[in-house]
Amino acid sequence: MSRIGKQPVPIPQGVKAKVENGTVYIEGPKGKLDFTYHPNMTVRIDENANAIVVTRPDDERQNRALHGLTRSLIANMVEGVTKGYEKRLHIEGIGYQARLEKNKIVLNVGFANAIERVAPDGVQVELPDPTTIVIRGIDKQKVGQFAAEVRAARKPEPYKGKGVRYENEHVRRKEGKSFASGG
Repeated sequence: MSRIGKQPVPIPQGVKAKVENGTVYIEGPKGKLDFTYHPNMTVRIDENANAIVVTRPDDERQNRALHGLTRSLIANMVEGVTKGYEKRLHIEGIGYQARLEKNKIVLNVGFANAIERVAPDGVQVELPDPTTIVIRGIDKQKVGQFAAEVRAARKPEPYKGKGVRYENEHVRRKEGKSFASGG
């Protein structure tokens, strides 16, 4: 039995949950989210425990996989509408910086042209300083995907460590060529 899938998702105070026609609707203080789950799964709201319960029909491989996935996605939605999600990126390198134009982030990271990335709906971008990017939103998938797209503009390279990296990301450094006496 899936250890994650069989745990109920508690519904905190101030969050409304509704299940109808194969879709879960979650509404909280930060916004609304909905998710259409796989037809093999059964999702119901337990009024006594004030929680969302996910069950599966049998122990077939695909159903076991979907059980934990469905429960995790619903738990992420509940956390998103209550706390929200945030990713922080740091730009390393001389002259490397970012600026904000409406909902578009413009990166100057050592290429001839500036790289532009447009933030999807529901994702807010903030620049406390030109080398720090803060990405916030209620949808974990959208926040993580946009952060990955911004990082992919110039991944950190291993020799000087220049590029866009996550705040606590450790970049493994390489030594480079050493000019020893050769034969």
